[in-house]
Amino acid sequence: MSKSPRYIEIMDTTLRDGEQTSGVSFSSSEKLTIAQLLLTEVKVDRIEIASARVSDGEFDAVKKITRWAKSKGLLKKIEVLTFVDGTVSIDWMTKAGAKVMNLLTKGSLNHLTHQLKKTPEQHFSEIAKVISLARKKGIEVNVYLEDWSNGMRNSPEYVFQYLDFLSQQPVKRIMLPDTLGILEPNEVKHFIGMIIPRYPRVHFDFHGHNDYDLGTANVLEAVKAGVHGIHLTVNGMGERAGNAPLASAVAVLHDFIPHVRTGIAERSLYQASRLVETFTGFRIPDNKPVVGENVFTQTAGIHADGDKKNNLYYNDLMPERFGRQRKYALGKTSGKSNIENNLAQLGIELSDADLKKVTQRIIELGDKKEVVTQSDLPYILSDVLDSSSIEEKVKVINYVLTHSKELKPSVTLQLCISGEMHEEHAQGDGQYDAFMNALRSIYKKKKLSLAVLTDYAVRIPPGGKSDALCETIITWEHKGKEFKTRGLDSDQTVAAIKATQKMLNLI
Repeated sequence: MSKSPRYIEIMDTTLRDGEQTSGVSFSSSEKLTIAQLLLTEVKVDRIEIASARVSDGEFDAVKKITRWAKSKGLLKKIEVLTFVDGTVSIDWMTKAGAKVMNLLTKGSLNHLTHQLKKTPEQHFSEIAKVISLARKKGIEVNVYLEDWSNGMRNSPEYVFQYLDFLSQQPVKRIMLPDTLGILEPNEVKHFIGMIIPRYPRVHFDFHGHNDYDLGTANVLEAVKAGVHGIHLTVNGMGERAGNAPLASAVAVLHDFIPHVRTGIAERSLYQASRLVETFTGFRIPDNKPVVGENVFTQTAGIHADGDKKNNLYYNDLMPERFGRQRKYALGKTSGKSNIENNLAQLGIELSDADLKKVTQRIIELGDKKEVVTQSDLPYILSDVLDSSSIEEKVKVINYVLTHSKELKPSVTLQLCISGEMHEEHAQGDGQYDAFMNALRSIYKKKKLSLAVLTDYAVRIPPGGKSDALCETIITWEHKGKEFKTRGLDSDQTVAAIKATQKMLNLI
């Protein structure tokens, strides 16, 4: 008989714990927008949106969110961090319209003794009063055990004494934070494995931090050990190294634990990630799992070739799950298969000979550490195939371009005309003007005529998302006829020289 799936609650705390990222502060409107996206599109179960008593701005944000949530029947999904302070936090919550408090208490004897300077009995008594007052006001209570991870390491007797007390209180959830991100996965498994069987009727959440880059791994072990909910943040936002990241943790739970499910809409995770990136100004690393710009991009040609042969380089993290697409990066390691994939997406098919020429040009750009995008491909294609159709009787062999402050730009040019080498030095108002002056001098000595430049335009390929390429389009007039030549390069002047070489061969 198949085992029924175990549902794991996802509580997102981007707007509370995530906002503790140094330099991050959301406006009330930004908080409302993120809250709406998380609940209606990403489908998280709960969101923690603020700390009570912090500021007028926090109060305004909570009021906006609770007003919207109440109109949508989502008010019980909105949570606020509160403190053991009698009625102060409770009154703040009541005025703000919030109905679920996450009460911050001490989960280690060290914190209790040295920060509060109280006995366990004194702390428990004050907590019981706050819980009772909150319940009378119609507020649901969850309880955080701050520094729980150190508590389990150094004072487990206190932790279990506290849990014995809390299990008899009218609380909805008990939340176990690795406040300083000190735990490794085996400890998480061991500690939670001790707790869950002892309190079978209690709902436990795990709240992981990422100081050792173990946040996602610890979430995985916590769920395996039996926790009922986990706390995450978009892009792993949070103080120090941040919290366990939402997208990575959800993907790991879905793919590595049989019979576990969440309510998360994976296709909306990337959208949420980009929105938070925009509001915070903290850029997502290109290689960040699931939401990074490069994580579904194959660069090596052998990988692109393997994808064509029975998806040899695919894994379960298919980009379509997250509303994204697989890409094939263009650079010096691309190879023909990679470039073929990009051309196919543009509806272009080349002969083997032409494909080799295009591949060689992309490799040359890659050696210069230029980033080539798919949008650049038609321009590379046009330039390469256009160049190969012109017989090169005239070739620019070498040149030196100089540009100095308060000195005229100059060029030393080496040119081959029908196998005969020529060299000339000239100055001009700019590097390309100096190049043309040197060229004119050579052609004058050879008693050859040049076309007249009538227009000069520079652009990057439309839609291009990189600065790898610059296209120079020059209009010429020669013997009463007008024509255009184009040059493509990462350098504007070099692109113009390439366009000029085409003109020399055409005339």
